[in-house]
Amino acid sequence: MIVKQNELFAPGYTPITEIHGKNPEMLLDFGILKLNSGDSWSCSLSLERAFLLITGDITFSWEGQNYRAKRYSCFDENPITLHVPKDAKVTITAREESEICVERSENDTLFPAKLYTQDDITEDIFGAGVLKETSIRTVRTVFDGEIAPHSNMVIGEVINHPGKWSSYPPHDHPQPEIYHYRLFPEQGFGVSLLDEDAYVVKNGDTSLILPDKTHSQVAGAGYAMYYIWMIPHLPDDRWLPTTRYFRKDHEWLLEKDVKIWPERPYSKS
Repeated sequence: MIVKQNELFAPGYTPITEIHGKNPEMLLDFGILKLNSGDSWSCSLSLERAFLLITGDITFSWEGQNYRAKRYSCFDENPITLHVPKDAKVTITAREESEICVERSENDTLFPAKLYTQDDITEDIFGAGVLKETSIRTVRTVFDGEIAPHSNMVIGEVINHPGKWSSYPPHDHPQPEIYHYRLFPEQGFGVSLLDEDAYVVKNGDTSLILPDKTHSQVAGAGYAMYYIWMIPHLPDDRWLPTTRYFRKDHEWLLEKDVKIWPERPYSKS
């Protein structure tokens, strides 16, 4: 399912999925917080929360601490993310127009709040040197089941290079997943492939991926496609970096030194 965003996000918090509201099958609260210059926003909920700065200049305030976070390009700079347990009060104050991804999950485990700075984020290049670079992408993991074993959720980013594939080869996992997209330039587009259905995605759209549904993406040639990925852990099945089940028909693409056309010539046999 694709949630279309046909206009700019309004100031304030815009919910896209809700644990006890719309799209509850995603098992996460997810929304976009937009603040204008001088705006301040506070929350203290009985939910674990992560606040990922997409772009802007803000100050995070929590538990007597303050941190000024600036990020002008989600394509060129690592994210800054504040991760807090339930009931922790967080205030975000903007110095200029800013957008923040908000992810929330039910979690009774109390853990120390953590600020992930740009230097804390692991950035990897996937798909380099194989398949003629057709699936090269930049993957940034903020935290997952290994980095934050106390958390009930996962969050990271992918830069889908222009004209290339990501989340590839087609794979699935038992946990639902959310992709939230931004394009550069903003009039660009990509395609989200969910099992056998293809959907055009544009700036601000969100893909809601149900459990056990294959998902791959491709960016239109000339357009870079950024997306935030969010996954809830299941009670008896936590998502880990190895939790990807590739569809059998496409597993050959993972073979070492795999050859594709034209290096692998066409043959009827």
